[in-house]
Amino acid sequence: MTTDSLGPADRADDIPAALVLVSFDIDGTMEAGEPPGPVTFAMVAEAKSRGYIVGSASDRTLSEQRAIWAEAGIEVDFVCHKHRLAEHTARFGCRRMLHIGDTSTDEYYARLAGFEFYLVTDLPAPASPGWVY
Repeated sequence: MTTDSLGPADRADDIPAALVLVSFDIDGTMEAGEPPGPVTFAMVAEAKSRGYIVGSASDRTLSEQRAIWAEAGIEVDFVCHKHRLAEHTARFGCRRMLHIGDTSTDEYYARLAGFEFYLVTDLPAPASPGWVY
């Protein structure tokens, strides 16, 4: 399920990169998750290379999240628990915020925090207009 509450003028292509935030769940979403998910570190690196604010919101401990990112060689802008997504990302002042996850719990907390939610099994193809990688 995708939440697409923004109009065409508010797509990623039209918003300065520093005002776009992409949050990833880990388990079932990322390739390093338990179980592994379809989002690769290369996809995350692509979003990061575009200048987006990138991080994770997971049920894992913060130290586990940091270790996963460090092992992948990706410097993220935040790590937090999914139920604290809003308070840990508000400081960035982003206009577009997305969370990619695999469960209804991910969707619940993403929407509660005012994020668009993208189910990991239903992501737009890379390089699709308005998509973040």
